[in-house]
Amino acid sequence: MSALKKLNLKGHLLTAISYLIPIVCGAGFLIAIGMAFGGTSQGSLVQGEFSIWDALATMGGAGLGLLPVVISTGISYSIAGKPGIAPGFIIGLSANAIGAGFIGGILGGFLSGYLAVAIIKHFKVPSWAKGLMPTLIVPFFTSIIGGLIMVYIIGIPVAALTSLLTDGLNSLGTSSLLVFGGIVGLLSGVDFGGPINKTVFAFVLTMQAEGINGPITALQLVNTATPIGFGLAYFIAKIFRKNIYTRSEVETLKSAVPMGVVNIVEGVIPIVMNDIVRTVTAVAIGGAVTMVLGADATVPFGGVFMLPTMSNPWAGVAAILVNVVVTGVALALIKKNVKEDEEIEVEEEDIDLDDIQIL
Repeated sequence: MSALKKLNLKGHLLTAISYLIPIVCGAGFLIAIGMAFGGTSQGSLVQGEFSIWDALATMGGAGLGLLPVVISTGISYSIAGKPGIAPGFIIGLSANAIGAGFIGGILGGFLSGYLAVAIIKHFKVPSWAKGLMPTLIVPFFTSIIGGLIMVYIIGIPVAALTSLLTDGLNSLGTSSLLVFGGIVGLLSGVDFGGPINKTVFAFVLTMQAEGINGPITALQLVNTATPIGFGLAYFIAKIFRKNIYTRSEVETLKSAVPMGVVNIVEGVIPIVMNDIVRTVTAVAIGGAVTMVLGADATVPFGGVFMLPTMSNPWAGVAAILVNVVVTGVALALIKKNVKEDEEIEVEEEDIDLDDIQIL
């Protein structure tokens, strides 16, 4: 077994992302609802000088601002168990403090987790002090060593990498944006809620933490538009005298479409699994048009609720509508004709409820 497999970097990252998602969803909805009704995210809430919408926006903003801390703590806990929680939290805060952001939080999580494991294995203490290992010795030494490494070593290259990514994405032309949007749509649709989708989500969330909203906007608009586009494809296919869904798939759409309005895309998983090549192709085509319309979301979740938070809400509305139409037309054209009573079996193991990701 290779050293990388033993480290299980991917497994620990995906575990941490699964902890992160509920916080993103909760905080995203709070800030989306607050800003939709005119609230603003404030540095502090002074009694009598804020509305309930300001409070919601501030609560959501505070939660999203701690995502580097959450990802660091989650990775560290996945690696070292309970002794990794405190150092992961502290090193994540350090990453936030020096501006290392989400990438710094990820690196800090691995650093604190493996440092904690190393101290547990190699730091020998008298028998009377063993009870102090998980509560004092491991957190203290891991935090001080890892924190100093984060502040004085990791921060410099992370800042350079972030700057490189920022400049690269900001300089994309129209054709490049089409390709980028298509890639986001393709990767998000390959396994809605699975490892690839979560990896894409981690990347675009990293970019948003650094002030680049385009990638997260593309992902969220694709996820919002996809179920609605699948529903529209049913009616467009009828115009071409095609029947592209089985009876069970039509029933699935009845719940998947309204779920998509609030950016819950898991309802279309059975349909995607039945014809993954054609459905993912349609999602990718729809995603390609999203990036060039100038929509700019400031929150990473919410579906239609994130529209008021955009710098140009009408661009967001246009992006969703165009994405829905393009996805619907593409799917209606490329999907094969099926009999209404035809049943396509999907093994239960193909859809792991533990892996479902609300995006």
